[in-house]
Amino acid sequence: MHNITLISTIHNETGKCNSDELHKIIETICPGVIFLEAFESCYTGYDHSQFSQFGTYHKRLEIKAIQKYSLNHSFEYIPVLDNGLPDAFERKNKIVCENREYQKLLDDCVSLESERGFQFLNSEECLQLQKEMREFEKLILNNNELYQKVDQEIDAYENAMIRNIYAYSKDNSFSTAIFMCGVAHRKSIIDKIERHEIQEGVKLNWTFYGNCYNNRNGMTC
Repeated sequence: MHNITLISTIHNETGKCNSDELHKIIETICPGVIFLEAFESCYTGYDHSQFSQFGTYHKRLEIKAIQKYSLNHSFEYIPVLDNGLPDAFERKNKIVCENREYQKLLDDCVSLESERGFQFLNSEECLQLQKEMREFEKLILNNNELYQKVDQEIDAYENAMIRNIYAYSKDNSFSTAIFMCGVAHRKSIIDKIERHEIQEGVKLNWTFYGNCYNNRNGMTC
């Protein structure tokens, strides 16, 4: 059985969202495979040698936690990104962040991340806040061409990650894995998993860390 736990993360440490706390979560699951929203180039052979020889930790939160896990465990590390997000994504962010109400929502989210850590990132409360922010973005941009372009690119970005996880799972046996992905993708990733469960020839047993999310395919928290 391929068991995979989705863990929503952020990429930079802040407050309780730090590598020690994430490492504790990884330890409780004890995965033999770690899928990460990252390019292969994010953690190079040079980065690995710097850590193994000199104990130099990576700046990215998730990779730093993975390095800590590697001190006592053997596992396969699988970065699952094919392509990055377009320049339009940054243009969209710049526009929406000029709106004071949106910036307040963003600041509230960052504050809760720092105060409550991964329990917040993987909660129903955070899911609803992320949904509110997406809806506000659409309103600010009036569902214009920029918004639609970015929405399409994010959809392709997420689909590629899911495809790569299923492709690896078809060709490799494992008992327990985790997939760490930015919190902004949580809801749409869960929805995409439902669709892939129908389309793909391999059945994966998904768990969503932190909050219950029941559906017709029997996926649970």
